[in-house]
Amino acid sequence: MSSELNRRSFAAAAATLGAGLASSTASAANAPALGALDKLDVAALQAAMAAGRLSAVELTRHCLKRIEALNLRGPKLRAVIELNPDALAQARALDAERRHKKSPQLRGPLHGIPVLLKDNIATADKMSTTAGSLALAGLRAQRDAHIVERLRAAGAVILGKTNLSEWANIRSNRSSSGWSSRGGQTRNPHVLNRSPSGSSSGSASAAAASLAPLTVGTETDGSICSPAQACGVVGFKPTVGLVSRAGIIPISASQDTAGPIVRRVADAAVLAQVLAGADPLDAITQTQPATAPDFLSGLKRDALQGKRIGVVRAAIPNQPGVAALFDQALATLREQGAILVDPVVIPNYAEARRGEFAVLLHELKDGLAKYLAAYQSDAPVKSLADVIAWNKAHADKTMPFFAQETLEAAEATAGIEAPAYLEALASCRRLSRAEGIDALFGQHQLDAVVGPTSNIAASIDHLLGDRPGGGGFGSIFAVAGYPHITVPMGQVGGLPVGLSIASQAWQDARVLAFAYAYEQASQQLRAPKFLPETGLN
Repeated sequence: MSSELNRRSFAAAAATLGAGLASSTASAANAPALGALDKLDVAALQAAMAAGRLSAVELTRHCLKRIEALNLRGPKLRAVIELNPDALAQARALDAERRHKKSPQLRGPLHGIPVLLKDNIATADKMSTTAGSLALAGLRAQRDAHIVERLRAAGAVILGKTNLSEWANIRSNRSSSGWSSRGGQTRNPHVLNRSPSGSSSGSASAAAASLAPLTVGTETDGSICSPAQACGVVGFKPTVGLVSRAGIIPISASQDTAGPIVRRVADAAVLAQVLAGADPLDAITQTQPATAPDFLSGLKRDALQGKRIGVVRAAIPNQPGVAALFDQALATLREQGAILVDPVVIPNYAEARRGEFAVLLHELKDGLAKYLAAYQSDAPVKSLADVIAWNKAHADKTMPFFAQETLEAAEATAGIEAPAYLEALASCRRLSRAEGIDALFGQHQLDAVVGPTSNIAASIDHLLGDRPGGGGFGSIFAVAGYPHITVPMGQVGGLPVGLSIASQAWQDARVLAFAYAYEQASQQLRAPKFLPETGLN
């Protein structure tokens, strides 16, 4: 299989995608069911490899075969944008290290485990790093992102890159989540004509379809948790500063972070344990607590016992099925010993977000130029202005469905020293943190808050773009830079719904522990059925 999944067919698809929307809605009969390997978590996979029942090569080949069957064939998920031609060679080398007669070696907890990375994460290998943009297609990063260095050191097999909403969904305010000019339209494995949400659409779709044991996404505001919910998997957005952003094509220096999108909370914890760490190239990581986090020891079934959990009822969307599932989730939390404070209202929820867009626009213009200079200096674009001009010159391929007015608004900003930016940033931080989330937690002595992650996935619509979401409370935690996880809560009409759990800065281990306890008690993970459509409107 080629290193880039049929590059020419992807380019052609960008111009004809609208016509191909209906033809890609394959029946479930065209998609292979989950096999035994697809149902194992990282711990079980490692146990099988330690016992000699499985090798990294066998696992990697299994993932490649599943990608071949599901990505551009069958349901045509378009979740994977490119495969690493050296993945099997990496797996062979890792197997050899494990089998070394005199001194068997394991690099770390991910030794031999394939990982898919969102295509805005730089890898210094034979793959491109493009953020889904044709402007960067075929170009390689000059060095690994810091988190890729950590993954390699932990023994991960870098399997490939996942599709995404182009430029992490900041190109236009009427974009279609999961669509990029390089990769086409990512599909939701549960119901193929429904949005996978974004911007980490490919990572979430790939995780749901078990194309790899682990995937990594990135989030500015909702881009991990929203697609994870839509695709029925676990998405964990860490505290900003826990994971280095160096080498990740940016939107926002104040809100961006990478994080796991996986099928189970335990896998999110082991992956987060590897990703987390200070990096001299990302100053915000120097604010981490002095003691390294331990995300694994707290994963206990009784983690919710006696914990005070605030219930954010304002997050419930106007969808009776979602409200009913949330009530069931609250009952499960009570059964697990949680003390529910019901309801609670996050102060300044709307006010804290009023300056967010201005912050993102200013930071995008500054951060993109710095990334290109440091990681892809040979690119034909050196700045946001260059990207805008390149898109205009190739509009037939890059803008068949929506334009780039958000990029243009970012280019029109006056820089990160501008008073408008500094005032907006200060306001967002104050209202979301001290006068928002922290005030709420102090008032009620909370350990976490919960609510539905969002509404169910809307239909893919390339004419009108994404339908505005309803409900959910993740945005204020994104603005604050605080941890947030979504866990499967059930389904409505075959479409997944997630339960969100969030807390204060650096309480990542607590969030993971609570999510694990709920997950183990509720058991709501469902394999996708690749349905062509649902009866819901």
